[in-house]
Amino acid sequence: MPEGSEQPRHPARKREPEAGSAGLRRLRIGAGALLVAAGTAYFLLPLEGLGADRSWLGWPLFVICLALVAALLLRQVRDVVLERPQARSGIMISMLMCLAVLVFSSGYYALARQPGQFTGLHTRVDALYFTVVTLATVGYGDITPRGQEARLVTVAQVVYTFVFLTAAATALTRRLHGVVAERDRRPPPSRPAGGGATPGGRSGS
Repeated sequence: MPEGSEQPRHPARKREPEAGSAGLRRLRIGAGALLVAAGTAYFLLPLEGLGADRSWLGWPLFVICLALVAALLLRQVRDVVLERPQARSGIMISMLMCLAVLVFSSGYYALARQPGQFTGLHTRVDALYFTVVTLATVGYGDITPRGQEARLVTVAQVVYTFVFLTAAATALTRRLHGVVAERDRRPPPSRPAGGGATPGGRSGS
């Protein structure tokens, strides 16, 4: 076969991995930007208004956000179970778990504006801290839900963690193990033809 007939194949083989890595970089940048935007919104938006004054708006928003995150998490878990090669589940699951934490933190902070709901929860950092402590089932006892609504949201977070976040964490672990195993199965890169040195010290021709 003529030498020139094989040359067009090499750029095609290189272009596909390059396009995949570029898409992965864009996805990472987009996920990071979304997390930064969500974190900024958590600390800047007037969440106090979603408490006692506008509970008719706060509760539906809280439920809708949690349901949306749960649906997206289940979709990513499905992609991991079905072993879809083009799925970027690792990045998406990590981002969605962080978003779930921010949603619960927002709910706790809004509830804390109502008298008698929480003891020891005063700032947004307190709400974020209480969410992470509840997620980790540590329970230091410095922040306590006193009111019925606060306890209801705390129970909802525990159930949400068991059902959705545990499944997401398991899928994320499985995905990471699959990525590591795939890298281990890859053959080592071959040396370019004619560039290696021969045992006698002369370059191969």
